[in-house]
Amino acid sequence: MADESWRLPSSVQQLAASIQEPPRQYLLREQEPLGGNLAGTEMPDPIPTIDLGLLSASNDAEEAAKLRSALQTWGFFKVSNHGMETSLMDSVMTASRDFFRLPLEEKRKYSNIIGGKHFQMEGYGTDQVKTQDQRLDWSDRLHLKVEPEDERNLALWPIHPKSFRDDLHEYTLRSKRIKDDILRAMAKLLELDEDCLVNQFSDRALTYARFNYYPPCPRPDLVLGIKPHSDVYALTVLLMDKDVAGLQFLRDGTWYNVPSASNYTLLINVGVTMEIMTNGIFKGPVHRVVTNSEKERMSVAVFYGLDPEREIGPIAQMLTEDQPARYRKMKVKDFLVAHLEHFSRGERVVDSLRI
Repeated sequence: MADESWRLPSSVQQLAASIQEPPRQYLLREQEPLGGNLAGTEMPDPIPTIDLGLLSASNDAEEAAKLRSALQTWGFFKVSNHGMETSLMDSVMTASRDFFRLPLEEKRKYSNIIGGKHFQMEGYGTDQVKTQDQRLDWSDRLHLKVEPEDERNLALWPIHPKSFRDDLHEYTLRSKRIKDDILRAMAKLLELDEDCLVNQFSDRALTYARFNYYPPCPRPDLVLGIKPHSDVYALTVLLMDKDVAGLQFLRDGTWYNVPSASNYTLLINVGVTMEIMTNGIFKGPVHRVVTNSEKERMSVAVFYGLDPEREIGPIAQMLTEDQPARYRKMKVKDFLVAHLEHFSRGERVVDSLRI
């Protein structure tokens, strides 16, 4: 039987603690698309910040205009006045750090490798390795389904630290309210019924939480924490590390750095599911994560998708004779499988659905 040990990469956290040079599988390649200078460029203006409370309560025209501009230029923005307590964000981030600081054998109780052989999306580990020559990302993650709630696999939810499960449950509830407020604001911008986008998410819609850990890397000039990609789901609510930067977005061929902030910040970005639903009006931006030679970095992303059994395609109300569908339809569960194939190659799955 052929040796396929390459499909099961080691914990990057453990690797980082034991080597002085990253293995070749992690090194950026000259011919790689969207590589470029990993140092990035400073943003020309501060990240757009939307006052969600003001936007939701009063339909403030100025905030709506800021949101439209952010969606059509960057595809991401920060939110303020969103109702999420700083204490909860701090608790979630602390619990995340505590989990990744557990002994490796404890973390492996929640492994995403079944029986030591087969990869599953949920659990602790690294992303799936599809081919022997695939460039690997310098990160570990814990990926958990949080909705539908009756589909939670609690065997993969850590019991240490003790606050982890309760913190994640409460954080999920608060994050969902933020997602719904944003969807209603986006629907108004599109001149749709206020609940049109919210109603695309049934009670079987998928929500995942992903805890990302980026250990220090000895060659941040050659190694990426996560390769360039667009998020596959509709919206992402990202809790950013307040001390260490690393997120970069691609715009007009230039990689721009998202700076760290003095406080925990929620950043929202559009995914390609929303790009398809809005018939290309709002696009899922390409982004990546760079590494740091001295400091670890954490982030927590909540991804909002659709019911895997439904079809994904442009919303009917978005289509006219002058604006026909730009994307063909596909079942959501097939779309997610296709995304994994494209992601491993550094490609956007949405581009394969263009008509």
